Amino acid sequence: MEKNNSLVKAINKNVRTSPRKLALVCNFIKGKKADLALRDLEFSRKRIAKEVSKTVKSAISNAENNYQFDIDNLFVKEAYVGKSLVMKRYRPRAKGRASPIKKPFSRITIVLEEKKQAQIKKGQK
Repeated sequence: MEKNNSLVKAINKNVRTSPRKLALVCNFIKGKKADLALRDLEFSRKRIAKEVSKTVKSAISNAENNYQFDIDNLFVKEAYVGKSLVMKRYRPRAKGRASPIKKPFSRITIVLEEKKQAQIKKGQK
């Protein structure tokens, strides 16, 4: 039985950081093998790298359990970020005024692809 679709996706919907900060980490792992991406995220100095790592691990688990992909052949095809909700808070200021504080949330989408090894011709063994 041949699988036509070799893509697996994982989404983390409410991550407490701005999309701009998160996009830096996601661009860092695009195109890498899944195990190398996890290693690089582990040693990253960004706080949010831990959440991205969780999402990559979730995508790997989805690939392994739901689609029976070989985890050694998985690559990060896409890693992108979108906006989610924004909490609005207010800080008291001088003379009875208030200034707004925005606390943005983001959503991470990680798409993994299984790349096959060089196909062996049917006539050869």
